[in-house]
Amino acid sequence: MAQWLERQPGVTWVSYPGLASHPAHRNALRYLKGGFGGIVTFGVKGGVEAGRRLINEVKLFSLLANVGDAKSLIIHPASTTHQQLSPEDQLSSGVTEDLVRLSVGLEHVDDLIADLDQAIRVATGSAAEEAVTA
Repeated sequence: MAQWLERQPGVTWVSYPGLASHPAHRNALRYLKGGFGGIVTFGVKGGVEAGRRLINEVKLFSLLANVGDAKSLIIHPASTTHQQLSPEDQLSSGVTEDLVRLSVGLEHVDDLIADLDQAIRVATGSAAEEAVTA
């Protein structure tokens, strides 16, 4: 999932310790012997509005703030859990306008990727662009 996200034009950044690009990847390899976990965070191109659209477009992911469920979960903190905070307070708590958090569950990764793919395309407007050029 994280590797796929890194290659998407509608994604500006990905944070997952299993990626070689992650600043703590070497430590993760050393200390996380059973795997790197199911939490992936990424930035969606287009900020708050794109994040809001993204979480409204997914079909398989559930919009919930908890993590570690058997079902895959998604949240866009800037428009949900942290929306009552000022932009400055959001930033000081590590919440950027584009941040989306996934808690990947037991569904097949191909199904989850297909769901995220269609949602990212709609949220970032790439679906409309592709339809025009096709």
